Amino acid sequence: MFPSILIVDDETSILKSLSGILSDEGFETITATNGYEALKILESESPDLVLLDIWMPGIDGIDTLKEIKKKFPATQVVMITGHGTIETAVNATKIGAFDFIEKPLSIDKVIVSINNALNFRRLEEENRYLRKKTIEKNSIAGNCQAIQELKKQIGITAPTDAWVLINGENGTGKELVARMIHQFSTRSEYPLIDVNCAAMSDELIESELLGQEKGAFNEATVKKKGKLELAHQGTLFFDEIGDLGLKTQASILRILQEKQFQRVGGSRMLTADVRIIASTNKDLPKEIEAGRFREDLYYRLNVVPITVPPLRERREDIPDLVTNLLKQIAEKNRTTPKQISPAALKMLQNSSWPGNVRELKNLLDRLAIIVTNDTIEAKDIPAPYNPKKQAAYSSESSLFSITRLDEARNNFEKEFIARKLEENNHDIAKTARLIGVERAYLQQKSPQK
Repeated sequence: MFPSILIVDDETSILKSLSGILSDEGFETITATNGYEALKILESESPDLVLLDIWMPGIDGIDTLKEIKKKFPATQVVMITGHGTIETAVNATKIGAFDFIEKPLSIDKVIVSINNALNFRRLEEENRYLRKKTIEKNSIAGNCQAIQELKKQIGITAPTDAWVLINGENGTGKELVARMIHQFSTRSEYPLIDVNCAAMSDELIESELLGQEKGAFNEATVKKKGKLELAHQGTLFFDEIGDLGLKTQASILRILQEKQFQRVGGSRMLTADVRIIASTNKDLPKEIEAGRFREDLYYRLNVVPITVPPLRERREDIPDLVTNLLKQIAEKNRTTPKQISPAALKMLQNSSWPGNVRELKNLLDRLAIIVTNDTIEAKDIPAPYNPKKQAAYSSESSLFSITRLDEARNNFEKEFIARKLEENNHDIAKTARLIGVERAYLQQKSPQK
């Protein structure tokens, strides 16, 4: 399909000449002689771009531009005028015009402007698509009551600039919640910069957060922006802030309170407009009582507390989680997503998941590789998630804890016979034939006797 251009001008000669030239260039053209007609065409035809004259009777080009940007914000508009002024051009650009061309028209300039506007629109559409995919990827799967409440909290908190403290066990998805808050905030066009607090030492804190000037210390061979500066107008995420030492906590509190800083070795005062989100797997009030966390830092961070529930408290969400995770794994590996049988899914729902969603994802990563069939069956689920395999593992462990050979031999024989009978639906004659013993011997040793 060829891009369609709506040409709006009250001069018939310009409409005819522009329409003919652009048609020769491979564009589809539609014409309108005034703003009212143009707005009606936009509703019915949805052109890719509008060439809009400023000076027209009735509703002029500026008012038409306002209506276009109000009703059709994705449509690019290039303004045309025979009486252009800098003030008019600036005003049109502020309203949302992509470009401003003066009469008499240079066809080359018109073509260049149209192509640039169409390319810009294409980039905007790609960005919207990528943003949508990012939001889908970072969305929390599940609809249990706890997750619905969590999503509601995120929806209320995200558009504000309030600082957030996310609580939850390891692997529950605290970083995912932080990314969702950022994606739905007014800062989403700017970066989310994460600080791995577990790896942050007292010696590194100032250089990592504030940055450094070249020559600030022996290892500072280049100038480096700190994470605070990189997160300007965006979000700074302190991952597992409870792992910081007291000295580092004091440094961070000072930096966050002052909101002004200098790079290490620098003299210029810088400012950073950032929103702070922190996460922790620790009970910070108890850490405060134990003297391991600063109370003033806790209250500075804990403006909006959000708790992410563990997986064992949201088992009904496991089917949705499994489906989403298998889809993500397939996209990463460029394969077709695996299916999972109801029996296998039930095993996963019945597991305790001490490692939460991260543990579930790791298991599915493994199964996606080792299971060659299209569907993951119950037999594919390993111990400890598979009760039968876990029982076999426990039996083997107890067998090797026996010290005497004769006792171990007897225990193995009992377990072997019980297992083979179960495999053959307790058909004694068939089992005896398969394992190579007399039926009478098997009847004597059978657990049913």
